[in-house]
Amino acid sequence: MRYRVSHRTTYSYDDDVSDSLGIAYLVPRELAWQHVAERALTVTPQPLDHTEDLDYYGNTATYFQVTEPHRVLDVLAVSDVEVQAPQHDEHALLTPWEDARPARRPDLADAWQAHDFALASSLADQTPQAHAYAAQSLAPGRPVGEAVVEVMHRIHADFAYDKTATTVTTTVADIFDKRAGVCQDFAHLTLACLRSHGLAVRYVSGYLATTPPPGKERIVGADATHAWAAVWIPGSGWLAVDPTNDQLVNDRYVTVAWGRDYGDVPPVKGVIFTEATSSTLRVEVDVAPVTG
Repeated sequence: MRYRVSHRTTYSYDDDVSDSLGIAYLVPRELAWQHVAERALTVTPQPLDHTEDLDYYGNTATYFQVTEPHRVLDVLAVSDVEVQAPQHDEHALLTPWEDARPARRPDLADAWQAHDFALASSLADQTPQAHAYAAQSLAPGRPVGEAVVEVMHRIHADFAYDKTATTVTTTVADIFDKRAGVCQDFAHLTLACLRSHGLAVRYVSGYLATTPPPGKERIVGADATHAWAAVWIPGSGWLAVDPTNDQLVNDRYVTVAWGRDYGDVPPVKGVIFTEATSSTLRVEVDVAPVTG
């Protein structure tokens, strides 16, 4: 599948901003199953400084500084991306989950890199409740692929999707307490549950191409950013699961960045200098299939 992804973030203020410094994670990754044919990121007003770099995890980070006084800051990223469904070694998915922990696999060259994703992070705290929840699916010797998919199924069934239930700072304990959240929360929950048993799981940010109901036209701009989790499978890379939609990641998913949790890869964050007392944020995302 080929998609044109448009992601516009607009900040509006009730007084001039004299200096705005930002970092954006909006450029999709180049991967074995994903090719970025074209991409552009525009900041308005024009920044004094606009640079790109790769962060520790290989994500494209865009840095900018706007020193022209402004009351509106607009960040627009447009990308053409070709995506295939990731492929996995079926034999590797049968590995007992205990042997899929990077600490148990010093024989594999990429285990040291995966180990970073087995550690706790601020938004994916490995609570006793998370450990107990995952333990129900992690019977001794159970194949790692089967166990991970069951955890995905259970989170989808046990937790309600509710945009009003949480915020970007919601903790794993909060998610268990409310039994509700959004894609970011369900990804963090997956991380906390599986990491607490030594598995390596990374937080993935990106987009999911939506399909309109039968007989309805596609609504431009109705899409949103999305988040899911990917579990390290020795000898087969990473198994990406989407507990929000209860499915394995396929060719409808565009991968932008990954890290330990949301805090590593927010779409846009920054610091401003202003005497403004109020502001508004508007985000418009469109993931449109490209034909021909």
